[in-house]
Amino acid sequence: MTGPKQAKPKKGFFGDWNLRGCARHGHVTYAPDEIDLRERLSVQTPGGQAWRCLRCWAYVPGEPMGSGPAEDAPEVPRGAAIRDRVIMRALSVERLLRALVLFSAAYGIFRFTRAKQGLTDAVSTVLPQLRPIAEQIGIDLDNSWIVHELNRVLGMDSGTLHLVELALIAYGVLQLIEAVGLWQMKRWGEYFAVVATSLFIPLEIYELFHHATALKVFALVINVAAVAWLVMSKKLFGYGGGLEAYEAERHEESLLSVEAAAVGTGVR
Repeated sequence: MTGPKQAKPKKGFFGDWNLRGCARHGHVTYAPDEIDLRERLSVQTPGGQAWRCLRCWAYVPGEPMGSGPAEDAPEVPRGAAIRDRVIMRALSVERLLRALVLFSAAYGIFRFTRAKQGLTDAVSTVLPQLRPIAEQIGIDLDNSWIVHELNRVLGMDSGTLHLVELALIAYGVLQLIEAVGLWQMKRWGEYFAVVATSLFIPLEIYELFHHATALKVFALVINVAAVAWLVMSKKLFGYGGGLEAYEAERHEESLLSVEAAAVGTGVR
């Protein structure tokens, strides 16, 4: 017999995500026990039998990778699901990098707090020795912004520094949890990322009004875009029909679901 007409692959801006997935991870073939469905997924060629890949829908010569009831077939991400996986893991890496920066800053404050007294003593000793030299070249150390900022930092209360340190660690832990949840493609991770990120957006906007930098603007844009994308694409908080609509979309992209509907066989 000849196989059914193959659906034309949908191509996005970055090409066919299904073909990219198969190029990276290999084809996935499956021989269902249901005879009608089995025949629609295979074709006889001069070189032997070929089976349709559950991801890219191309015919692959050779024995199928698995067999059994259609409902036991592996769930293979296709199309938008592959794209979403790439975006979510990119967000996960970005959150991990943020966590590492926050932990590094907390560690730096910890080391600074322990060495603060020694630095204060050093500044008190060195500054008077530098003052005559600075005056000869026309520099007023007492009114220098560098000395002013140095004295301000050294004069900070140790308790305040410890609070900042704890706040950085807590924020870093939140970023780390987000990174894990997004990398594992968990529903709870998506909700956690949206809620945790949204809580800090007002603070980021407040910071922009007081001291705007290109990095702060970029971080705000990334966070707003991430929240909007997660809510809309994953249909969180009931958006667009919620989880039921999201799962229905993924179900409609499944080759087995399409072919099972054609022969009147239900699959998950």
